[in-house]
Amino acid sequence: MATSAETEKPNPSAGITRAGWYALTLVSAAQAMSLLDRQILSILATDIRRDLGIGDAELGLLYGTVFALFYALFSLPLGRLVDGWIRTRLLGICLCAWSFCAGLAAFANGFLLLAISRLGVGIGEGATQPAANSIIFDSFPRNRRGIGMAGLGIGLALGLGLSMTLGGIVAEWWDGLYPDGDAPLGFAGWQFAFIVASLPGFPLAYLIYTMKEPERGAMDGIKAPEDPHPFKASANVLGAVTPGSNWFYLWHRNAGAKQWAINFIGLAVILALCTGMTLMTQSFSPRPSLDVMGLPVDPHILQWSVVGFGMFVILNLFQSFKLTDKPTYNVVLSPSLILLMVVGGLQTSINYGVMGFTPSFLIRDFGLSPAQAGVQFGLLAAGLGMVGPIVAGPLSDWLTSRMGMRGMVLLVLVSLGISPFFGIWAFSADDPGSFYLRFVAYSLILTLWLPPAYALMLGLVLPRMRGITFSTYTIVMTLLGLGIGPYFVGIVSDRNGGDLGQAIMSVNLLAPLAVICLLIVLMRVKRDESTMLDRARKGGEVL
Repeated sequence: MATSAETEKPNPSAGITRAGWYALTLVSAAQAMSLLDRQILSILATDIRRDLGIGDAELGLLYGTVFALFYALFSLPLGRLVDGWIRTRLLGICLCAWSFCAGLAAFANGFLLLAISRLGVGIGEGATQPAANSIIFDSFPRNRRGIGMAGLGIGLALGLGLSMTLGGIVAEWWDGLYPDGDAPLGFAGWQFAFIVASLPGFPLAYLIYTMKEPERGAMDGIKAPEDPHPFKASANVLGAVTPGSNWFYLWHRNAGAKQWAINFIGLAVILALCTGMTLMTQSFSPRPSLDVMGLPVDPHILQWSVVGFGMFVILNLFQSFKLTDKPTYNVVLSPSLILLMVVGGLQTSINYGVMGFTPSFLIRDFGLSPAQAGVQFGLLAAGLGMVGPIVAGPLSDWLTSRMGMRGMVLLVLVSLGISPFFGIWAFSADDPGSFYLRFVAYSLILTLWLPPAYALMLGLVLPRMRGITFSTYTIVMTLLGLGIGPYFVGIVSDRNGGDLGQAIMSVNLLAPLAVICLLIVLMRVKRDESTMLDRARKGGEVL
């Protein structure tokens, strides 16, 4: 898709405006709401299971599979809409929609309405990170974007901590207030917690909706023109990437024999890979079938079916770029950017594996109650998750000013290279006090990676491509992170008789792969940055 753009030289010494700080405050709050509404189900799971007669299998589907599948899929068309429409309005509408869906869970009396609630939250949140990152990149000058990414990281950490603490505290307080079950509308504590978690999203959605839209690309001196048909382009992305309808779009776009061959051969390879992984994991850790709405479902088949679905979506996405948007295809398909996405996915896999099972580790190994583990670890994780980006943001900007993008790569490399050793040290502690002290060091080092990594990924594409780029990263991150991290820890724990400490430590086996990828990026990033505009022009972009 060739577009025209007006290029101006940006001011490298520009400071952060009041509008920039206001935008960062609101979109960081949206990030916090996203994590709060996404994660609160985990702390309320025990009460939901008891009241609704829902099994662990169904809860696992609600927490992982249902959310991840729709979140990853719909982040792509919504990311394309981020690149073509008014981002503040889109984020405000999506925030309002997912807040409504999160509150809908309070009225659930069975699996179906809970599933609809999670589906709606997953779809609505698909626009959050693409829109938030794109807004910040157009509100902050290039030499201050580390601080912008740090602000978004703080929002994520705050939302994660709130989900663990607010959910448990509100539910317990409400049940204590109405011990005889005579609460208004008959709400139990977990139902009231969903309502409380959803309410702040509505006024925040209004503030974001009415916020002034920053000029796209002005901070980079590459002003993008108005997209004449953003909603049509977004719908086309959804159709082009969804398995089944993608073949209609290949036919409609007159794809050649080569593109059809790539699609079918790619699908065959994905099916073979997922079948092999299913058989291997079934042999490694045999599990009984799950009873999902009366149907037996093999958990390993379910797991690798979702992963295969996501892999096919990614293949379809790049084929769609190739046929309809050559500049985006040429820019996004660069070694540095693809490897950074893989690194982010691998590290997110480690993070989800660690964070998803640490409360259970504290309960099993140290005898803490669920309330103690939720409050203690939730507050600690939130605090550390905010401190890390506060350090990483300015440090990332300082390194960038002296070494360019290579400075940010080095910061990510140091963080991810040494953090596994601190993780193993933390989870080999003999008592809660020692664990928390060691976890502080582990978390502070680990949290240094996110602001520079995000700044790197979005700095390697044109302003009009940032939404779809981050959406592409989102599906990679979701597949590797939510799709594999907790699953890997779970099957290792089952294999080793429930030793969660060892299982959590074992997920760090993914770290060397991330380090290798980063070493390659360190050698290539300067070249890929310098050729970005030439690759876009080669695809037909008019700059």
